[in-house]
Amino acid sequence: MKKTLQQWLSWQEQLHWQSVDLGLERCQIIAERLDLLKPDFKIITVAGTNGKGSSVVMLENIYKSNGYMVGRYTTPHLLKYNERIVINGKMIEDQEICEAFEHIEEKRGEVSLTSFEYGTLAAVWLFEKYKVDVAILEVGMGGRLDAVNIWDADAALITAIDIDHAAFLGNDRETIAKEKAGILRPNQIAVCSDPNPPQSLLEYAKQLGVSLKYGFELNKEYKKQLSHLPKYQLQNAAGVLQLVDLFNKIIPTNENEIKKGLQNFKWAGRFQKIAAPFECIVDVAHNPQGAKVLKEALQNQPCQGETFALVGMLNDKDILNTLKEMLPIIDHWNVADLKGERGEKAIVLEKHLRDLGITNIQTYSTVWEGYQNLLLKLNPLDRLIIFGSFFTVAAILEQIGL
Repeated sequence: MKKTLQQWLSWQEQLHWQSVDLGLERCQIIAERLDLLKPDFKIITVAGTNGKGSSVVMLENIYKSNGYMVGRYTTPHLLKYNERIVINGKMIEDQEICEAFEHIEEKRGEVSLTSFEYGTLAAVWLFEKYKVDVAILEVGMGGRLDAVNIWDADAALITAIDIDHAAFLGNDRETIAKEKAGILRPNQIAVCSDPNPPQSLLEYAKQLGVSLKYGFELNKEYKKQLSHLPKYQLQNAAGVLQLVDLFNKIIPTNENEIKKGLQNFKWAGRFQKIAAPFECIVDVAHNPQGAKVLKEALQNQPCQGETFALVGMLNDKDILNTLKEMLPIIDHWNVADLKGERGEKAIVLEKHLRDLGITNIQTYSTVWEGYQNLLLKLNPLDRLIIFGSFFTVAAILEQIGL
């Protein structure tokens, strides 16, 4: 009897001895057995700390608008695993993902794979099956040792770099940037949308002979067209447009279609407004840099009433400094437990806030409980911002049916 998608995913979580195990060897062996190492499509790899997913979707929209068949691979998902593997804007169905997993399992033999490696191989196998023109692959963590990096991409985009996943990638931007730089290849098209790239990234690119482009801004026309987006998305768009321009000799694009693609950009969980009796915004910001750009976006759109926060976070994040970034704009703090072994307890978030001098804090056992309580408290002029993790945002979107 064939496994369902959920059975496959549960089984994969138990297969490898740890959930995160960076390295290329295992995935490379299976990709070779599946004849996937040199696919028949162009590859763009996207790494970075913040803005990866948004940049991937912008690229997808631009190339799709230009008439290309586009494969998109992103992680993690918000509501459904299928969100991770998308072809021409359509999520791949359960049965086809299961088919990809079956092919991987046939070739796996003695090699142990993480669930992320399974998903990455499945995505590329499906892109090959559907004969996409271009695949845009988001790096899961870091770059140098991430499963996505077994492919020599035709173009690389590195977005904003900050401290996250410190246990795996390092405790400072210079060290982390070197890990991100691992996706670069000699003579490759390469762009960095971080306005202040760490020196280690620039030096690594120079040693490789890569002409890394950085330090650019959107022209006035694009700024006007994208004025509906938060400022930080303009930085992502600038990097995307630079890459598209450099890549034009390989994948030709039309400027009008580029504009159409960007105009259609939206990405769930990124400064997403949801229906409520007051202004309500959900955002997956989960590290200090993400919180900083969220804070700035909110400062640029002040509300008439008071601003309430509802926060849930994972225990392997820089909780203190993420919360600290948001202090200037939050009037009332609400914190909730996140379930699972990585989920942090509300009392720990409360302690961090008290250490920062905040006393006006309400705790909840779930994010949804917090949201339901706040629905009764806020008046129409107030604003609620829900942030801290993909799981926090998912807890809301799942319940309200988005």
